[in-house]
Amino acid sequence: MRTFVRVAERGNLSMVARELGVGQSTVTRHLNELEEAVGVPLLSRTTRRVTLTDEGSRYYANCLQILRLVEQAAEEARDARQAPAGAVRLSCTAALGVMHITRIIFDFQDKHPDIRVDLNLTDERIDLVREGIDVALRLGPLADSSMKLHALGESHRLLVGAPAYLSVQGRPERPADLSRYETVVMSNVAGSDQILLSSPNGTNHAIPVSGKLRVDHGLAAREAFAAGRGIGPTHLWLVHDLLDNGQLEVVLGDYRPSPVPVSLLIVPERAAIARVRLLVDFLVAEVSKLPGIRPS
Repeated sequence: MRTFVRVAERGNLSMVARELGVGQSTVTRHLNELEEAVGVPLLSRTTRRVTLTDEGSRYYANCLQILRLVEQAAEEARDARQAPAGAVRLSCTAALGVMHITRIIFDFQDKHPDIRVDLNLTDERIDLVREGIDVALRLGPLADSSMKLHALGESHRLLVGAPAYLSVQGRPERPADLSRYETVVMSNVAGSDQILLSSPNGTNHAIPVSGKLRVDHGLAAREAFAAGRGIGPTHLWLVHDLLDNGQLEVVLGDYRPSPVPVSLLIVPERAAIARVRLLVDFLVAEVSKLPGIRPS
């Protein structure tokens, strides 16, 4: 079953054979025996690629759950006899991971040196089960999910710009002024062609903006703001140090972009494993201390 799952994900028998450290004939035998036991074809084979049949797709999804449960049962038995050890697979929004979560993981591993953390940094909404992820830290609203959700709070945002840029262009006095400024546009964020702001009295403003620089990564936006390539909305945790040392300043401080939810997603079958629980509890405590992260 493990061989079948890896072939379904890789689509190549020789690649899986190398990964498992066996001959390709062994992989083929495993697949033939599994299909014979199940009684239906699970894979379609060509000279270049192996793909799942309709029956194979359904069987693959069930196999993932079964293998997770088998692994969980063994790990829970080991955890009852010894200190938590083994791997936890954590996925995190890329910029947040680089700026803060890596250091949180360092502290976690100092306390639990036998736990290995495999950190996956991506802004894509990946399939946690398919990718073998235990826990995911996500920014933004989440669609309905079969995952266990732990809300951590909200990430507050603000408008920023470099003092040198603002000295040349002048400082905006009201939201409507923003349309004449260069904006560092996040190309992977829906609606980034306008800035949405809330005033102190609750009035909402939607200002169309544009810019000659479009980026798809928060760290690139951070560098662009500091280099004076334009203004834009950003998370406080991404630029708090640049604000503190004067490389950036807040623009229209009385007006704020809406905050963004911060959540942990946990694969339900993994939630009871001791080392996963330890990492989740540690993240819950430490993420709430980051700049701009506040209770919902």
